[in-house]
Amino acid sequence: MIEARNISKVFADRTVLKNVTCRFEKGKTNLIIGESGSGKTVLMKCLVGLLEVDNGQVLYDNRNFSEMTLFERKAIRQEIGMLFQGAALFDSLTVEENVMFPLNMFRKMSMEEKRERVNFCLKRVNILNANQLFPSEISGGMKKRVAIARAISMNPQYLFCDEPNSGLDPKTSIIIDNLISEITKEYQITTVINTHDMNSVIEIGDKIAFIYEGQLWWEGTNKEILHTDNQEINDFVYATELLRKLKR
Repeated sequence: MIEARNISKVFADRTVLKNVTCRFEKGKTNLIIGESGSGKTVLMKCLVGLLEVDNGQVLYDNRNFSEMTLFERKAIRQEIGMLFQGAALFDSLTVEENVMFPLNMFRKMSMEEKRERVNFCLKRVNILNANQLFPSEISGGMKKRVAIARAISMNPQYLFCDEPNSGLDPKTSIIIDNLISEITKEYQITTVINTHDMNSVIEIGDKIAFIYEGQLWWEGTNKEILHTDNQEINDFVYATELLRKLKR
């Protein structure tokens, strides 16, 4: 479990996050949603330590991440998997080398052990016979699956996904959503997803945090979000859904 306790973040004279308190639960897909500029991306960056909070605390299973030194944070960062927007694969590395990259950085394993782990992760995301291909030789959906394989290569306890469906067609987006959800439950990972995709919210939103003007405005499940009387979240949900339909 990851906890944000009364987090605030200020840039110059603008308060981006205001006393945000929420929990991201183990074995569940925890989604952060909100309008552009609402503060949801800043929240995720504070959770992983890319930004320092000005007030409040971030805890990983009761370990106070906010008060740790850089050296102390290293242990927790090795328990984190990251799925970046656009996959962020290394163009000059093969599929196998991309997935192996974190293992080379952080694990003392033989080459045989690393290859075995890479093949296991690639098989788990349904990629076969592509080890020696380069990112330029595979589709956008395959790139995302390779990125997921890389993210889980070190058996993370925590998985952060930044707009995992960005740039994907609806059918491929569903495949990626289901894959993230399956892996989350199978390995009991605490998964945090930053997304605009209402299909993701409805299909895999075990827990949803709606950020509005820098504040936690609403929390609930994918079942509850369609029946809330919260005006701001209704405006967001149905405006987003209408825009998605118009783009079809």
